Amino acid sequence: MKVPVEMPRYAADAVDGRITAWRKQVGDQVERGEVIAEIETDKADLDLEAMASGVLVDIVHPAGAEVPVGEPIAYLETD
Repeated sequence: MKVPVEMPRYAADAVDGRITAWRKQVGDQVERGEVIAEIETDKADLDLEAMASGVLVDIVHPAGAEVPVGEPIAYLETD
């Protein structure tokens, strides 16, 4: 099943975040809790952990992109 990885809301007033780096690439196996990307908000730099295990099958937004909270930034293919 294809599962979206969404831009998280790290603060109640957050409206977007910037992807500063991808730690995983398309085709990589990902375990739940593993850091897959680095996110920058107006208040902090944070690690984005995978919410499920699977294979990273699509990166929708590249590093450097500013993305609204809740929008898919990548997709995982789960078992």
